[in-house]
Amino acid sequence: MLSSDFKEVQGKHEGERTMRQKTIVGLIMAAGAALMIAVGGWVMALIVLVLICFGVQEEFHALAQAGHRPVAWPTWVGMIVSIPLTLLIGTKMILPVIMAICLMTMICVIFRSEPKLDDAVLSMLPMLTVALPGMSAISFTHIAPKALQVTLITLMIGIPCMADAFAMWVGKAVKGPKLCPTVSPNKTISGAIGGVVGALLTSILIGVVAYLVAGDARPLLPAWYVYLILGILGGVVGEMGDLFFSLVKRHCGMKDFSNLFPGHGGMLDRLDSVLFMAVLMLCYRLMSGI
Repeated sequence: MLSSDFKEVQGKHEGERTMRQKTIVGLIMAAGAALMIAVGGWVMALIVLVLICFGVQEEFHALAQAGHRPVAWPTWVGMIVSIPLTLLIGTKMILPVIMAICLMTMICVIFRSEPKLDDAVLSMLPMLTVALPGMSAISFTHIAPKALQVTLITLMIGIPCMADAFAMWVGKAVKGPKLCPTVSPNKTISGAIGGVVGALLTSILIGVVAYLVAGDARPLLPAWYVYLILGILGGVVGEMGDLFFSLVKRHCGMKDFSNLFPGHGGMLDRLDSVLFMAVLMLCYRLMSGI
């Protein structure tokens, strides 16, 4: 009995230490993200490139651990080339770079002594799910005026991050039926709904703050209904990003992509929802002509 009580108390203390660790790391990451957004430009582009490189490496490593033979070098070359091309020429360079990566990857796999279709497809997975979102995010770093740039990048990062937080809080408080137990056993339907609500509230708050501080740039900011659409879609897209990378980890037999962030896992464990949101924001930018 005493042993059981001791284990219960020990487990409670361990959980509290883990939560404190997660909170500290989370605050440091939030401060770093705020500083990165404020600086913008080439500095932010280089920071994003470094983060994306960690993410691409983690996904290629996970696929290799699962027994696949992915071809990585076309994705690495494409990412490096995409930064100056995207910053100097614009978002229209993203599609040609993606097509070139796909072509080189297929050539490398097809001309192997034992070519396999799953190797060809999975070789392009990090490019589509990590490198492409990275290119999308980098394309926002030179938008003018500065107020519009900061607003859009804050939406890109803030919506999925707060959606994750709301999903966790609501899921723990309400519980209820599981959302997708075969992929992520801990996620609940109530948490997913809470995440979308949190994303919507965050988007509205960002829009209000942007309007108050934008000054002469107010006419260039998104219309009020855009914040509603991005909030709702961002909550859903972010949740799908989280579930997708959980599926990758389950396929590869991993709990976390790495232990880069204590208590938080790897880079992809932190950026999963943001990556999918970056592509949504790129779609908005292309459709709105920004």
